[in-house]
Amino acid sequence: MRIPILKLGNYLLISIQVELDDQTALLFQEDLLNKIHQEGSQGIVIDLTSVDMIDSYIAKVIGDVVEMSNLMGAKVVLTGIQPAVAITLVEMGVSLNGVQTALDLEQGLEKLQQELEG
Repeated sequence: MRIPILKLGNYLLISIQVELDDQTALLFQEDLLNKIHQEGSQGIVIDLTSVDMIDSYIAKVIGDVVEMSNLMGAKVVLTGIQPAVAITLVEMGVSLNGVQTALDLEQGLEKLQQELEG
């Protein structure tokens, strides 16, 4: 199953509404990087509100997606991180240094605009 990636101006919006298995996570990573390249996107908001739990592999993929996006010149804001997901990310040692986070999609877009315009 593929995760939809929506374009809004120079931004990409992703709301993960499905359970992330290994194959879905890898497809998402590949699709997102291709979309950044095609569209020349400067900012990405990844909404994790519907993600209740992640395993170590998915945690690594999320960290990798953020790092790869940054290498391609796109800033990432993660929104809606649930407590269990935050705990897993920290316990797995996924470093999200410098990554903006927000409680919801609206705040995430505001932070992205501030980051790119400021």
